[in-house]
Amino acid sequence: MSQDKKKTNIILFSGDYDKAMAAYIIANGAAAYDHGVTIFHTFWGLNALRKDELVPVKKGFLEKIFGKMMPRGADKMALSKMNFAGMGPQMIKHVIKKHNALTLPQLIKMAQEQEIKLVACTMTMDLLGLQEEELLDDIVYAGVAAYLADAEEGQVNLFI
Repeated sequence: MSQDKKKTNIILFSGDYDKAMAAYIIANGAAAYDHGVTIFHTFWGLNALRKDELVPVKKGFLEKIFGKMMPRGADKMALSKMNFAGMGPQMIKHVIKKHNALTLPQLIKMAQEQEIKLVACTMTMDLLGLQEEELLDDIVYAGVAAYLADAEEGQVNLFI
């Protein structure tokens, strides 16, 4: 990245579909605006990076419980408001399709195509028992120091 290129950094803490969608819309917009973009996924935001399918990995009891309780993949995330026992996400996906907008999984794919740096917080992965094999390919694994180094150079820093 050139020194003159502006940088946008987003911490994605939320595991809500709509909030993750907002983060990825902003990230893709910033990349289209020629910003270097990093999304640092931590805690529940890591669910956006989980693969949809079950990946067989060895885990302890608590790690298995966390894995079962968290949504597997971006498309399984709940809404922050009006979730309605799972019907809310289906309703919003219907509206998204009706308006020819992109779904969260499509926004994530677009981010990867635009070379947005998707970072999984390794400390949170350890706490929640997530392993690299369970997350999407072509992402970066780093701790908070890496985020701070990016944020220090950023013109736009957001916490979602």
